[in-house]
Amino acid sequence: MQNSLHIVHPGLRASQAGFTLTILILTNLVRGVAAQAVGSQSPEPRVAFEVASIMPDKSTGPPRSDFPIGPGRVYVPRGGIFRATHVSMFQLIGFAYGMTQSQMEDLADHVPEWVTVEGFDITARVEGEPSSDQLRLMMQSLLADRFKLAIHNQDREVPVLALVLVKPGTTGPHLLPHSSDPPCPKTAPPAEARETVSGGFPVACRGIVMLPPSVPGRMRAGARDVTLSIMADSLSGSPATDLGRPLIDGTGLTGAFDFTLEWTPELSGPLPPDGTFRPDPTGLTFQEALRDQLGLKLESQKRNVEMFVVDHVERPSEN
Repeated sequence: MQNSLHIVHPGLRASQAGFTLTILILTNLVRGVAAQAVGSQSPEPRVAFEVASIMPDKSTGPPRSDFPIGPGRVYVPRGGIFRATHVSMFQLIGFAYGMTQSQMEDLADHVPEWVTVEGFDITARVEGEPSSDQLRLMMQSLLADRFKLAIHNQDREVPVLALVLVKPGTTGPHLLPHSSDPPCPKTAPPAEARETVSGGFPVACRGIVMLPPSVPGRMRAGARDVTLSIMADSLSGSPATDLGRPLIDGTGLTGAFDFTLEWTPELSGPLPPDGTFRPDPTGLTFQEALRDQLGLKLESQKRNVEMFVVDHVERPSEN
């Protein structure tokens, strides 16, 4: 299995949810966060895997999957087979319901601890070549059957930060309408891939990729063929952006974009004891980089945001 679900960046602490941008290489290469949140209603007819095995995994290695289960829209055909090792139920819930990072972070505070920390090995099969959305529906059925998951969604008014244009109708030099030259690869590159195309954008499409920074002590992220909603959600809640609120797209721009963004993270608290990451004091802050590189700024707002509530969950039944 080649695709790592998340990689901890040296010197940064992962959040409980484990889905923050700076600790993630979204091999899902990232959220069409846009996976429609299906709420608690069961689809008709019900979609399910034909065979599924779930086993506890007490190993300490990183979670891995041969199908991207982070927030995202990249589809990797696997012949109807889904395999994952050391994945938490929390990650599976996020995949099944297409949750945004903000939704994941909110949910993490309201589920039993084992949901976020205990790992499981899963192998599931179905005939044919299901789409990513069909796999999400199958995962919903699997979680309901084996973990007795009951979940519903609700709207809540919360403080947010909206990405808005500094100059109406104008983006910055590192935020461009998506170019199909070169075309997007048909399959997801390995998680460790960092190749770029002209303009410094990553080869991979439809998700955020952590790229090598131009100077040590900075963070550099990039993407091709993503919406600004995907970009906003991926940056939301990261310890390297230190925003403290959900980040949403308020630009009004539609369509897909290519972007790169490099900034010096403002880390709270002492530096890690190994000293492997030391912020570059000459780099731009996150908000400065947004303005200069992407032509965007942050605006405080209150919005109704869809959140999820787990009504019931149990450790999985025997195979």
